[in-house]
Amino acid sequence: MANEQGVENKGRKPRQRKVSQSVFLASLVLAIIVSFAAGTRSEEIYQIAAPIFGIKVAKQPLDTEVMKEAYRQLAANYDGDLDANKLSDGAARGMVKAVGDDYTTFLDKEEAAEFNKSLNGEVSGIGAEIGVRNLQPTVLRVLDDSPAKKAGLKTGDIFVAVNGTSVAGETASGVADKVTGEAGTTVKLTMRRGSESLDFSITRAQISDPSVRWSVSDDVGVLTISRFDDNTGSLARKAAKEFIDKGVKSVIVDLRNNGGGYLTAAQEVASLWLDSGKTVVTEKSRGQVTETVKASGNPTLKGKKTIVLVNGSSASASEIVAGALKDYQAAILVGEKTFGKGTVQKVINLSDDRILKVTVARWYTPQDRNITKEGIQPNQTVKMSSDDNNAGRDPQMARAKELAS
Repeated sequence: MANEQGVENKGRKPRQRKVSQSVFLASLVLAIIVSFAAGTRSEEIYQIAAPIFGIKVAKQPLDTEVMKEAYRQLAANYDGDLDANKLSDGAARGMVKAVGDDYTTFLDKEEAAEFNKSLNGEVSGIGAEIGVRNLQPTVLRVLDDSPAKKAGLKTGDIFVAVNGTSVAGETASGVADKVTGEAGTTVKLTMRRGSESLDFSITRAQISDPSVRWSVSDDVGVLTISRFDDNTGSLARKAAKEFIDKGVKSVIVDLRNNGGGYLTAAQEVASLWLDSGKTVVTEKSRGQVTETVKASGNPTLKGKKTIVLVNGSSASASEIVAGALKDYQAAILVGEKTFGKGTVQKVINLSDDRILKVTVARWYTPQDRNITKEGIQPNQTVKMSSDDNNAGRDPQMARAKELAS
């Protein structure tokens, strides 16, 4: 399953606008009808009318003639068959990539399906989350009882090849596409761990990975959140209720290797500690506040001593929760500096099951800090070395339990 580090605003209620969409559409239709008499193109009418209703439009129209000309020349001269769908996807991908933003991306039909499955924790594969670290496809997390775990894959392992084909420079989604497949089939991986090259042959299985897991021991509740999906809020509330019912005195929230997810889920989790109405995060576009997301509901865990574990793979929605709890002094952060992704992406469903993820804003913590490329510094820095990882030691969790006791 791929992990692309994103705060997505899927599922949020549309913002109230002064003019309803139906009024806008009616006005636009009327304008287009009038345009026929005036000899004006509908695109020109849209360029004029849209800003009146608060809809951003391109400063200059896209010249598609070069693309059309290139396609005509390919069709006329290429010595082989052309796949129009692949060419269309390639053109869209190239245009989006030209924006120059790592988090504004185009997903074709297959990638979009994988994206949706990974956010819902359902995929046939080996049970490892994949992300890009230092320009290299890397294992971010290995699921318990998964084929990857049983085979010996570890967090931090770097993908060199899949089924004998190099994956150098591939995106997380690209590697995930090669690693995933039907349950019962086998995938061969070449990995690098430090200076060592390792080969694995792993049989894929149906993977179910809920975004939230929890346990209670010695009056301490441990809440592990691996991503922020549609179910994260309800699962976290269920865990919080169990913590209260069992009389826990302290809570450890493990956000390590959590690359993000939906903003609404981050809001719901932060609301377990923060009073309703308190700011969780503020979004700004071009320096102007576009939305302030506030806590809501009952802060079930308010007042409980809370330790939040973070590391360099805690990103985006994880950083929103960690940043809010730190700013309000509702938790002590332990571990290593977070990833540093302070932007919000909107997920737009395109035709034929394609998806466009586009950066729409930067987000700021309650103390008005944007953490892009800076990350969040924990209150207490505790390193976790590759030797610790290989030996199964967890000094960060050990320190959190010391603080919680």
